[in-house]
Parts: sequence; structure tokens; C-alpha cells
Amino acid sequence: MKIIIAGAGEVGTHLAKLLARENFDIALLDEDPERLKNLEASYDLITYTGSPTSINVLKETGVDDVDLFIAVTPFESINMTACMLATNLGAKKTLARIDNYEYLLPKNRVFFEKLGVNYLIYPEVLAAKEIVESLKTNWLRQNLSFCNNALILLGIKVRSNATILDKKFKSGFFEKENYRVVAIKRLNKTIIPLGNDDIQANDIVYFMTVPDQLRHVQKQAGKEEVEIKNIMILGGTKIAQKALKTLPSSFNIKVIESDKSKSYSLAEKFNNSLIINCDGKNIEALKEEGIEDMDAFVAVTDNSEANILACMAAKRLGVKKTVAEVENIDYIMLAESMDIGVVINKKMIAASYIYQLTLDADVLNVRTLTSADAEVVEFIAKAGSKITRSKIKDLRIPDKVNIGGYVRDGKGYIVNGSSVIMPNDHVIVFCVSSAIRKMETFFN
Repeated sequence: MKIIIAGAGEVGTHLAKLLARENFDIALLDEDPERLKNLEASYDLITYTGSPTSINVLKETGVDDVDLFIAVTPFESINMTACMLATNLGAKKTLARIDNYEYLLPKNRVFFEKLGVNYLIYPEVLAAKEIVESLKTNWLRQNLSFCNNALILLGIKVRSNATILDKKFKSGFFEKENYRVVAIKRLNKTIIPLGNDDIQANDIVYFMTVPDQLRHVQKQAGKEEVEIKNIMILGGTKIAQKALKTLPSSFNIKVIESDKSKSYSLAEKFNNSLIINCDGKNIEALKEEGIEDMDAFVAVTDNSEANILACMAAKRLGVKKTVAEVENIDYIMLAESMDIGVVINKKMIAASYIYQLTLDADVLNVRTLTSADAEVVEFIAKAGSKITRSKIKDLRIPDKVNIGGYVRDGKGYIVNGSSVIMPNDHVIVFCVSSAIRKMETFFN
């Protein structure tokens, strides 16, 4: 597959590095040669310097026969224009990064298709959705639902009070229809559990389950529900604003923003939230604004270090739930080791959504787990495909892959060794990134 990525910013560079490992024909285009420096030498891709809205530059990159053109510069108008030009110059599919939520409305999809923009992505909206979900179910690190909530993937940090600790998987303890443990994150290692593995205190454990077993999983993991009523958000960024629009009105929300003019603007937009102009890096100022009375603290400034440190301070001051946006991937493991709570990375979230466009099998969803080196993929089983020919235990599934469950006629089921996948089932697969291509062959 031939792919051109326009924009060597955070999202574009991360995506280029991810796809370069797949042996795709990757070209990365940016106007700033400094951004492209060292990338061509370190990764299997070609770089071009120039404007993505220049017809000559696009032709030079080989847009006339490209399979997927991705425009993810920081500027929506450039991305949209580049995609329109790319389509008319021969690109088979295009995707544009946007910052106008109206464009995402289903009624506008056909309109943009006609213009030559096949897919739209708004990374800040995706990140905000993850934040909102993490606040709704506060004892979870991650909460992903599939097929209208028919199946749920739960990421939970288990403590010493969990009843599932020190139980070998080969003991049969986990062989139930209530849930399936699909992966374990232990320190910096992601484990796809086999017979001799077990769960230990402070592991982040990923469960596949169905909605009516949510409380059972909660009990087994030793987690208590903490009611969230009062929330403090540090940073009035786009992510914060998108979260404010979708958080339930029952929450009492304070937003801390250091920029005075931005604070006034936020106050005009969000009259149901209290906007406070002060320095969020000042712990005494946060105390004065009542951080010790908060049930949750969300740090989404543009500074990863500040977000991590602020969440650490909030934890020390007694806040039960903390969420940090950490855009520097090198800091994610550090944030996890400090036990600051939920970690959000918008470029990883965006890259996983774009990645699914490169797969040949019928894939509805690809989600990167920020805290684990793994992906969750929603495949649709085709008639006659390998996945439908045998019981799960007889399929010789690749290493580091775990099939969590499937949805048939709208109902979710947890997989066991004797399960048989039928055509048109939606199958949720948990695997390390390198195994996705191998799993494709089971569903084609």
C-alpha cells in the first residue's frame, strides 16, 4: 500500500513511524525541513519538503497513484484543500484532520465525499471522549464499548484486595462466562496471559465482559465506586472545551486557566462551569480554589510535564480520580509508574483510528491502549473466512493475540476454547501491534 502523509507534526510523525514498520510505501510531506530531519535516515520512508496545497509538490510525491492520502497539518483549511487536490490528482482515498465539529455530523458526510474528502478526524474530540468515559465509570483506567455496548473492554488497576490475585490461568479459575482476561500490563511489559501466568497486585488488567457482569468484575477486582460530583480541569485547551460540552450537567466543574483573555472567552462559552484565572502550577492557588474538595482532577494543558506533576499533587491532596494528557510518549511509562491515574495521548488515539484504514479485512474499529503496548481491533467475520471454520482452540491463533468476545445479532458473548465464530459476527481481538496483519488473514 502506498501512503502519503502531509504534516510532520505530532500526529503525522507518530503515524509515519507506526506505518513505516509495516513495510508500506510511506512518504511524509512538510513545509519545514527541520521537522523532517533525521526521519528518513531512521525509518523506512521518503520525505519531501513543500506545501501540501501545491499541485507540483503533490505530483512530485506521487499522489497520482497513492492508495491513501492523509492530511494532518495543524491547519484545517490546508488539510481539506490538500485532500481535494489529491483526489482530483488520482488519490484513491483521503483523510483530513479538522477542528470544526460540524464537519463530523453524519448529514455532512456525503457532501465532503463529493468534494474529495473521504474521512475526517478530530483528535481533540477523540481525546475528550476518552476523558468523559473515564469520569463516568471512575474505578476504571479504560472503558471501551463495542456494538452499542454489547461488549465492554475494561482496564483496571488491581490492588492487594482483589480476589483474582495469584491465581494461575491454567487452574481454571478464570474459565467463566462472566468475563475474559485478555491482557495484563505489569510495569513496562504487556502480557497476553497463558497457563502459567497470574495476576499480581498493581497490575493493570484488561477484562472483556458484557454489561450485566460489570459489577461482578468490579467485585473481583476489589474496586469501590467513588461518586464523582466535583471536577477540576487544569487548562482551557480544545480537549477541555470538547469535554465540557459532553460532560453531564450533574457535575460541578471548575476550569483553571492561566491566560486572562482565554478565561473570559471560556466564561462566555461555558456559563454552567466556573472559570478561574490563576496559575495552575501554583499548589497554593489550587488549594485556595478547593482542589482538596474535588472528586476528580483533569490536567489537559499543552505541557505533559505540568500535567503529570499536577496530577501527582492532586493525588497527594486526596483527589481520588486523576486524568492527565501526556503527549510525550516517552513520559507515558513514567506517568504510569507514578500511579497518577488515567493517561490520555491524543496522537496515539488518532493514529489508531487512521491505522484501520490500512487494513484489508472488514474492520470497524482499532483502538490503541495508551497504558499497554497493544491494540483492540473489531473485525467482521466474512463467510468462508478461516476464523469461521473451526473452534477457537483449533485455529492456531498467532502468539500475543487474544480473542475476547464476539457480538451476534446484537448480543455479546465471551469467547472460550469451544466457541465457533459465524459469518457476520463482530469479533473483538486484543493483540500487540505487530500481530494485527497476521490476524487479518483469519477474517478475509
